[in-house]
Amino acid sequence: MVFCIAVCGSRDVPPHESDTVLLQAELIGKYVAENQCVLVTGGRGGVMEAACKGAKQNGGMTIGILPGSRSEDANPYVDIALPTMMGERRNALLVSIADCIIAVCGRWGTLNEITYAVIQRKPIVFLKGSGGFVDKLLAGDFQKAIPGAYTVSTNPKDAVEQAINLASDVNVSKH
Repeated sequence: MVFCIAVCGSRDVPPHESDTVLLQAELIGKYVAENQCVLVTGGRGGVMEAACKGAKQNGGMTIGILPGSRSEDANPYVDIALPTMMGERRNALLVSIADCIIAVCGRWGTLNEITYAVIQRKPIVFLKGSGGFVDKLLAGDFQKAIPGAYTVSTNPKDAVEQAINLASDVNVSKH
């Protein structure tokens, strides 16, 4: 079975975090592709573009769930651009397509995607140390309140391995 792994993260990464976070996202994309999974993102810049770049450079397939009406707004590494005209509400669609999400850094949109994942009972892998809301959530009690499957990883390769394992567990329990 081919899994769709979503990478959720900011379009605008804070400058003091950008080099590290974008490299982590690119490596996640690489490992998603190497594991023959499909990468799903919001299709724009920042973390989304870096993950798509990593996937494309390693022969992977990428899908961008875009907020507007123009497929041309996708980053250059998106294979399938799906303009939704839904704005940020597209986050619910992105999460529903994914078998698991990996949350990297992030701001309000990423927090929104994490919330949708919790509501939809989709497994989540938090990339600890990536900054943004991911680290803020991990520093508090939030993860104790999450019903369902989630894990914490500290490196891109492990995050993808955990995402695949969680997606496998969820799909096995459905059958």
